[in-house]
Amino acid sequence: MPLRIDPGSAPAPSTVVLRDAAILDVETGEVSAPRTIVARDGGIVEISKSTRSVPDAAEFSLAGTTVLPGLIDAHAHVTQASGDFAEILSWSPGYHAARTAQELHRMLLRGFTTVRDMGGADTGVRRAVEERLITGPHLRVGGPIFAPTGGHALTRVIDGEVEVRRALRAELRDGADHIKLTLSGGVISKMRIDSLGFSEAEILAAVDEANLAHRYVGAHVYSAEFVARALRLGVRTIEHGNFLDDACVALFLEGDAFYVPTLATFWAIVEGHTGQHLDAAKRAAVVEVFERGLESLALADRAGVKIGYGTDLHGEGLAFQLEEFAIRGRVQDPLAVIRSATVVGAEIIGESGRVGVVREGARADLIAVAGDPVEDLSVLSSGDALRFVLTDGDPIPRG
Repeated sequence: MPLRIDPGSAPAPSTVVLRDAAILDVETGEVSAPRTIVARDGGIVEISKSTRSVPDAAEFSLAGTTVLPGLIDAHAHVTQASGDFAEILSWSPGYHAARTAQELHRMLLRGFTTVRDMGGADTGVRRAVEERLITGPHLRVGGPIFAPTGGHALTRVIDGEVEVRRALRAELRDGADHIKLTLSGGVISKMRIDSLGFSEAEILAAVDEANLAHRYVGAHVYSAEFVARALRLGVRTIEHGNFLDDACVALFLEGDAFYVPTLATFWAIVEGHTGQHLDAAKRAAVVEVFERGLESLALADRAGVKIGYGTDLHGEGLAFQLEEFAIRGRVQDPLAVIRSATVVGAEIIGESGRVGVVREGARADLIAVAGDPVEDLSVLSSGDALRFVLTDGDPIPRG
């Protein structure tokens, strides 16, 4: 049965002890013999065979489970609690904030302890989580999605190098962790998926501004031609990228860039869970986008491209955030998929060694599941096997 913690109890103590924890090393795939994990003040301070008692600590038995790092969704939209963007625009700020808080809590209950928001969440949402005004994953945010006139949906429009620099400087000044540009059309936008967005000069200006702030640019882009263009111009993360070719793969490796497929969002449309507002032609086109996305994922995986775990879900689709594990398992080794959602995600957000691993000195973000996800990815994709969530050293109530 899932571990249940009384949500009405006193605030969590600064020290938590987890007993009989068999730990998955996500880098090697090896599972340890049962260990004791001690977390204090938000960090892992000890992993040992010790059975001694720890004064003033809350203790939990994780016997029979596999412990692994808290999951990282490197492409989420935490503020898009509806798949109808017109509805989102009609919400008052207060109501929108409440819906966002609800979705953040649900993500945490799925085992996602870190989320990189790729359009919508601002630094205020991140601060609310950090100050524990709301319960949710640690956030990396970039503010609005930026697009040129005629570009993608739910975006802030900027045109020309001066506007690009002015807009990005304002976001980076206010603490944005990254910047997202739409460099092509998309499934849900009026701009065709094979249409370019932004000139080379505009993209170079954006990359320059991000570099000046020691941040980076991620790009919404699909076709091989446009992916290659983005990588040549210094974009660090490619979002979606469903139509890769060998030339793209070479540029990923040459530039030490990251690929973040988001297959779950297309799967949800194909399966009829979302996308009801799309016309028949667009829904039909999504089938090819999904199938080519699987082929591109397999191509990048074989070549050794660094691949992050992303979902890009909206509204009702957010409930399928874990489905990406099952989808990727069709063409990837289970451990490669798990690494995407842990160590690679940590590298994308610049926190290698601090998150995405279970080791002394890392942040105390971890989950425990019944079963071995390396042997069976459904242990993660179904969500039913999740038994325990710890974030910043605090146990999260599961029911």
